[in-house]
Amino acid sequence: MRPMRIGVLPMLFVVAVVPWSGTLLAVDTVYVNADIVTVNDEQPRARAMAVRDGRIFALGSRQSVTGTVDDGAVVLDMEGRTIVPGFIDAHGHFASGSFTTTLADLQPPPAGGVSDMKMLLGELGQWMGVNPDAEWVVGRGYDDSLLAEGRHPTRHDLDTVSRDKPVAVVHISGHLMACNTRCLELAGITAATEDPPGGVIRREAGSRQPDGVLEETAMYGVRRSLPPPDPTAAAGMIAAFQDYYASQGITTAQDGGNDAASIEGLRRMAAAGILEIDLVAFRRFGPGQVIPADFVPTSTYEHRFRVGGIKLMLDGSPQGKTAWLTQPYHVPPRGEGAEYRGYASMPTEALEQLIDQAVARRIPVLAHANGDAAADQLIHAVTRAQKRFGIGDRRTVMIHAQTVRDDQLDAMKVQGIIPSFFSAHTFYWGDWHRDSVLGAERAKRISPLASAAERGMPYTTHNDTPVVPPDMMRLMWASTNRLTRSDEVLGEAQRVAPIEALKSVTLNAAYQNFEEHAKGSLEPGKLADLVVLSANPLEVDPVKIKDIVVLETIKEGRTIYSLEGQR
Repeated sequence: MRPMRIGVLPMLFVVAVVPWSGTLLAVDTVYVNADIVTVNDEQPRARAMAVRDGRIFALGSRQSVTGTVDDGAVVLDMEGRTIVPGFIDAHGHFASGSFTTTLADLQPPPAGGVSDMKMLLGELGQWMGVNPDAEWVVGRGYDDSLLAEGRHPTRHDLDTVSRDKPVAVVHISGHLMACNTRCLELAGITAATEDPPGGVIRREAGSRQPDGVLEETAMYGVRRSLPPPDPTAAAGMIAAFQDYYASQGITTAQDGGNDAASIEGLRRMAAAGILEIDLVAFRRFGPGQVIPADFVPTSTYEHRFRVGGIKLMLDGSPQGKTAWLTQPYHVPPRGEGAEYRGYASMPTEALEQLIDQAVARRIPVLAHANGDAAADQLIHAVTRAQKRFGIGDRRTVMIHAQTVRDDQLDAMKVQGIIPSFFSAHTFYWGDWHRDSVLGAERAKRISPLASAAERGMPYTTHNDTPVVPPDMMRLMWASTNRLTRSDEVLGEAQRVAPIEALKSVTLNAAYQNFEEHAKGSLEPGKLADLVVLSANPLEVDPVKIKDIVVLETIKEGRTIYSLEGQR
C-alpha cells in the first residue's frame, strides 16, 4: 500500500500515515494504534508513542502524542500490535556463545536434536567431515540427563570418532567436558594427575585411569590447548550472533565473565562499528588474582560497548551436580557417597579478598552461586566487606541463585544483593532436578521468584546463553508457568504474574546494570529501545506466552531486526 499524506490534526501539521511494515522511516516517528506496555507503574499503558533522535519524547493517546511532533514526522499504524521495552540480557556469555556456533551442535530438543549416544557421535563425525582440516573436533551442548543412556560420553566413546585428532565435547552447563584419549594426552592428564583445586578428573571404575569426563577447573588444561578463532572469523561470529539476539528482542546483551585479552578484543570490534546492540562485559577474576589498579568499569558506552565490573565463580552446575549445596544431592554422581554436596570453586579467603577490593572501590560484582552453600559464602563475604567499607548502592548480583533459602533472601535484601534467577531451568531441567538432583521438595524452590517478589526485592531472570537459547518469550513463560518437560508444574507457589516476568527482563535488568535512568521502561527521555510482539504477554493465556513472536526489534529508534525483513 502506498503512503498517503493526510492531515491528522488539521491546521497543525501534515504527516505521512502508513501501515506498519517493520521498517523505521524517519528520525521523528509516531507509533499509533499500538498496544503499548510501558513497564512504568505511573503510566502502565498507552496507545501512541513519539520518538525523536533515538529517544522517547511522548506517550499517551493518539491525539495527545501526535500533537507533540514536528511537520514531516512519520506516523506508523501498528494495527493493534504490542510494543514493550527492549529486552535486557541479565546474564549470558555473548562472546563464547558466538564461538559455539562454529562447533558441532550436540544439544537436545528443543534447541537441538541429539537424544542418544549414537546421534552424538554421528554429529561429531559429520562435523569432522565438513571440517576435515580442523586440528580439533569440538562439540558443545550434550546433556547426560537427556541422553537415552543417562550418562556422559567417555574417552572410549569419543575414540570412535577419532584416535588421531583430539575430540572434546562440552556439557550443556559449560561446567563439564568429555575428552577422547588424544585430548587427555595433549592436556597432560594421566592416572597420576591429581584433581586440581575446584575440579575433578573422573576415573574409570576400580582404577585411577581418567574416563574422559572433566569437571570445573579440571577442564582448564584442555581449554588452554584449544586453537583460538581467527580474529576475522571472530568478528563475523559476533555480528551474526547479535543478529540472533536481536531476533529475540534483545537490545542490551551481557558478556558475563571473560579474560582481559578477550575483553580488549571485544572493545576493538566495537570500535570497528560491529555492534548494533549494547554489550556490557565483565572481567573474570579467580583465586590468587588481584584487581589491577587501572581496572575501572565505565557507566557509559563507547561504540555500544562498556565494561561493567567483575565476575567471580563460587561453584558449579546443579544439573551437572557440581553446584555446592548445604544438603546432599538426591542421587549423587557415580562414585560419590550419599553425603556428596558438590564443592566450592573458590576458597573463602580468596573470595573475601576479591570482594573487599571490589566493595572498597565500588566495582560492581557478578558472582556465580548456584548452590545454597555458595550463596552463604557470597552473603558472608559481602556482609563482611560492607561492615568494613559501609553499605552502599553497589548492586552485587548473585548469578543463578537457584537454591537460595528464605533466610538467605532476607540477608540479601539487607545487603542489597540482587538475585538473577535462571528460571528457564524449570523447563529444561525441572524433571531432572525433581527426580535426581534435589528431590521433590527442594526442586519446588529452584529459582524462587515469588519469594523474592514478596520481599519487594528487585530480581532479574536470564537464559545464560549459550547454555540455553536466548529465547526471551520462553524465559518469561517459564517464570510464569514453571512447567517441566513432562508438563508438570514445579513449585506452583513460586510462579509469578506475567508483568513480574516482563519486569525481570526489562526494568529490573536495567536496574541491575545501573541503567534504569535510560532503559527498561517506556518513558519520555528514555532510549527508544523497543520490541514489537505478535500478542500481549499480559493478556494471553500464560501457557501461550512462549508462542508469542518477536516481529521487530528497535534500538534507539532504528530497526535492527524485523521478521518481515529476516535480518
